[in-house]
Order: sequence, then C-alpha cells, then structure tokens
Amino acid sequence: MRTTGGAARHKAKKRLFKKTKGFRGGRGNLNRTAQETLLRAGVYAFRDRKVKKRKMRELWIVRLSAACRERGLSYSVFINGLSKADIMLDRKILSDMAIFDAQAFDAVMDAVKTALAA
Repeated sequence: MRTTGGAARHKAKKRLFKKTKGFRGGRGNLNRTAQETLLRAGVYAFRDRKVKKRKMRELWIVRLSAACRERGLSYSVFINGLSKADIMLDRKILSDMAIFDAQAFDAVMDAVKTALAA
C-alpha cells in the first residue's frame, strides 16, 4: 500500500492556504501555484522592506529641502552647516520639526547660519 502523507500533508496544505487566502484565482487554492506565489510574495516583501526605508529617507530630504529653501538656504548647505554647528539631529526628526514645530526648526536654522558665517 502506498503512503500519501495523510494528516501531516493535510495540515501543511491548510497552513499554506491560510497564508494565500485572498490571492487571485488558482494562486489562492491550487497547491503548486499557491506555493510558487507565496515564495515570490516573500521575495517581494523582503526586497520592499529595504525599498521602504529608502523611500522614507527620500521623502524627509524633499521636505527638508523645501523648508530650507523657504528660509534662504539650499539643502546641501544646510546639512553642511549642521555638521559645522555640531547638531546631531537626523533627517526624520528635522523633517518633523519643519512641519510640526516651525519655531524649533527656525532655531536650528539660526544656529546653522551662525556656524556657516563663522
């Protein structure tokens, strides 16, 4: 008599189909197609976790650049001034400051301008 896996195989398939629930067509309910699609989905998820970080940094830089231009400096000059003024704030914090706390950002900008002048 041949063995077919029985309960263990059924459990593995249930686990697979639970992960692929909501996928289109056979990708959600055919064993081989679901396995292939799930593998590919994992690859995309891994890649896009890195892409997400890049995109967020890009966004912060665009926001900072706009805020700096409003106050009469370019982004690159502003970043150079930050290092000269010994201000250790990252782009995320600076971007949030520029949006939600303009007074604090203006104070940072003043410190940067004095550091550049010196």
